[in-house]
Amino acid sequence: MTRIIMCGCNGAMGQTISRLVEEDSEAQIVAGVDINSQPQNEYPVFQSIDKCNVEADAVIDFSSPKGTDALLEYCVAKQIPVVLCTTGLSEEQLEKVSEASKSVAVLKSANMSLGINVLLKLVQDAAKVLAEAGFDVEIVEKHHNKKVDAPSGTALALADSINEAMDHQYEYVFDRSDRRQARDQKELGISAVRGGSIVGEHEIIFAGTDEVIEFKHTAYSKAIFAKGSIQAAKFLKGKEAGLYDMSHVIG
Repeated sequence: MTRIIMCGCNGAMGQTISRLVEEDSEAQIVAGVDINSQPQNEYPVFQSIDKCNVEADAVIDFSSPKGTDALLEYCVAKQIPVVLCTTGLSEEQLEKVSEASKSVAVLKSANMSLGINVLLKLVQDAAKVLAEAGFDVEIVEKHHNKKVDAPSGTALALADSINEAMDHQYEYVFDRSDRRQARDQKELGISAVRGGSIVGEHEIIFAGTDEVIEFKHTAYSKAIFAKGSIQAAKFLKGKEAGLYDMSHVIG
């Protein structure tokens, strides 16, 4: 049994994870953390992580970057592994994540879905052939109108995967409105769309002369991210200090 502390438990994702864990015989949420006291949960909820005194095997965090520093300090002090799903972290916070991983197991992923993590590998392999042959690369991501960060962490992870395959040759371009010039071959364009209740859609376009190849992933429910985070928490139980990602879980 993997005992889980759920940070952001009263958010949409936190509640989705709570419902799924209720049906999972191998996991249990023993405490939650959320500044919002509603809705009521069957487990105790604390307004801040430092007030949580419940023993656990892992923390799942789907909250806000505002609480990341305190969360990392708590997990290091208590020696509790953490699945860090919050996006939009600053460079300084990313350094703190790396530092924390020297003392405790930290799994950080921009996207917890199995499909996206397979896609990361596919587009990297495609780039080695298509981008090398002169194909232009563009990423278009779409999310609901409540998502505050743009582009998404997943879009950036896809771009990084492609860029890594190309020895970091690309410059990321987020807005061409002030560029009155032809597209440079070393540009990697990333466009963000926000509207309605779109859960998540990512499209990677390799555009060459007279042919276009597209990779696309569509999320129809937040449950795919919830399932991945629960699987990751189970994976982290008892793991040694280090920085992990979903490729370790899948592998």
